[in-house]
Amino acid sequence: MSLDHRKQSGAVREYAIERRPLAENIEPTESGTLMKRPGGWITTVLWTGGLAWLVTVAAGGVWTLLLVANLATTPSLPWATAIMAPVLWSIWSYLGGKGPTARTSEARRRYLRANPLSVPVFTWALLAGTLSVVSLAGLWIVLFRLVSGNAVPDFSRYPILTVVAILAMASLVSSVVEEAGFRGYFQGVLEGHLGGAAAVLLTDVLIAPAHSLTQGFVWPTVLFYFLVDTMLGTSAYLTKSILPGVTVHTIGLLIFFGLVWPGDRQRESVWHSGADLWFWIHVTQSVVFAVLGAMAFVRLARLGESRRATTS
Repeated sequence: MSLDHRKQSGAVREYAIERRPLAENIEPTESGTLMKRPGGWITTVLWTGGLAWLVTVAAGGVWTLLLVANLATTPSLPWATAIMAPVLWSIWSYLGGKGPTARTSEARRRYLRANPLSVPVFTWALLAGTLSVVSLAGLWIVLFRLVSGNAVPDFSRYPILTVVAILAMASLVSSVVEEAGFRGYFQGVLEGHLGGAAAVLLTDVLIAPAHSLTQGFVWPTVLFYFLVDTMLGTSAYLTKSILPGVTVHTIGLLIFFGLVWPGDRQRESVWHSGADLWFWIHVTQSVVFAVLGAMAFVRLARLGESRRATTS
């Protein structure tokens, strides 16, 4: 066998191991080999779902406590972000295989699904997600004018440096823990046994209460976050990586925190002021960019099929 052929075969084996369904419950032994963990895939679904919620609640709780203390004591100095940054990095690192114990390191790395992607795949995933975010921004405004929801807190009385630092960290905390726990650990297990569509849908259902607890259980909010989660879940399924989702999720939250949600306080209900020109502009924005985003996701899916065919 030639050296080139051995290199090619090794690359194919590495790709196959990287893409092996997580639902097989495979984890490394002390000798370095892989074995099935007892308990079945349903057990794995239960503990990964519980872990996703635990990580989300714990990280969100720590950040909330730090934020409240920061704004109550020294709002001009955003020290809460400096403390939360290493906490968030520690969570990400541990879920990705760092830290004790060495026996579970490889399994944690595979469950996280922070798999590196080729430039074309990552670019198309980022484009599809960004186009979808623009569509969802228009949809939020339309829904808010149809059925008023909860407006975000008013940060205008705080220094601009504090506001920027807080919103940036808030975006990172939500994006990292949700993508890691729900679309890394939990959805990855479901994909191996139920397929992509069912895995994305069940992940949407599991995470829905987290959104509703902070935004309310009104139907426009439930619908909006269902579409957001479906978009992010589709990206994770097509790429087998949460890296595009973390990026798009963070960008989306920054856009909403900075450009969309602050304007909710001034938006008038169409039932009082009528459907003006801006209402129809946002309707058009939502539809046009949804179509463009769907086209980008179709292209992303074809890239994935081509990549799998090349390595098979």
